[in-house]
Amino acid sequence: MKVPFVHHFFKRLMSHPKYRWVVLIAALAYLISPIDISPDVVPIVGWIDDGVLITLVAAGLSQVLLERRQAIKEAKLAQTQANTALTDRTVNVDAIEVDDRTV
Repeated sequence: MKVPFVHHFFKRLMSHPKYRWVVLIAALAYLISPIDISPDVVPIVGWIDDGVLITLVAAGLSQVLLERRQAIKEAKLAQTQANTALTDRTVNVDAIEVDDRTV
């Protein structure tokens, strides 16, 4: 179950690199904090907000890791292409022989 406003807001914040780590750290701080929107003393209702938050944090972290993996892959590909371009470029120098003997 996704709450459209919360999901959209969280997704927009997570897509911005500047705020990404702030959001993740704040979410983790909320999870370990004794202050809750719905107290964990209430059996099921108290766990719902924690479960939703854990799910959002896990999704955010997996997105960060996937983006980083893709960036590394693209950097390696660019490096490989640059190396290939350098090795493919060969310089052909024709040797000219000059005879020292005069006729």
